[in-house]
Amino acid sequence: MEAHTVKIKSIEKITRDVVRIILEKPPGYSFIPGQATEIAINKPGWTEEKRPFTFTCLPTQEYLEFTIKTYPSHKGVTNQLLQLVPGDELIIHEVWGAIAYKGEGTFIAGGAGVTPFIAILRHLHSINKITGNKLIFANKTKADIIHEVELTRLLGSGFINILSGEPISGYASGMITEQFLKDNSAGFDKKFYVCGPPPMMDAVQGFLTNLGVGNNAVVVEI
Repeated sequence: MEAHTVKIKSIEKITRDVVRIILEKPPGYSFIPGQATEIAINKPGWTEEKRPFTFTCLPTQEYLEFTIKTYPSHKGVTNQLLQLVPGDELIIHEVWGAIAYKGEGTFIAGGAGVTPFIAILRHLHSINKITGNKLIFANKTKADIIHEVELTRLLGSGFINILSGEPISGYASGMITEQFLKDNSAGFDKKFYVCGPPPMMDAVQGFLTNLGVGNNAVVVEI
């Protein structure tokens, strides 16, 4: 797929370090919920600095949306994104990604690892097939939870938050453990979708193996 230069329609912060960017959608551009593309900034010195980001909109929508965690201290691409305004341009490339919905189950996300699941869960809700799925979302603090209100609306009691950095009533506290998965999963005869920082993914996949979940039941990015 060829590269496309598209204008930013809107850009806004939705948490202290996460931005929601809405872009023009090129004619014929398509993706499956959970997939991603590489993005570069159409400014001198940045056009070859491509970074992978996941679509968080629905494929049927007339725009493209990305929900991106930024790292201002790194002085890299995401810091540059914070300087952009509507009318500035990004370059989007080929669609790729292995995370796709393969049946009811438990979505396990750490931080910005929730982004492929946002598109999948929005899609399932739009076709009335979200029942039977759960989302376990690990963050440091409540302020870090991306789209908490929307995900609560979509999943109800199936949206389970765990916070490692602060104890808050109504939220689980600590790190995801084997026992936590045992107590909160949608069932071990269903699928597990895992996305987050590599150490978290390694730990969760180890827990799932210990709990008897086969590799064919675990969906991760490859």
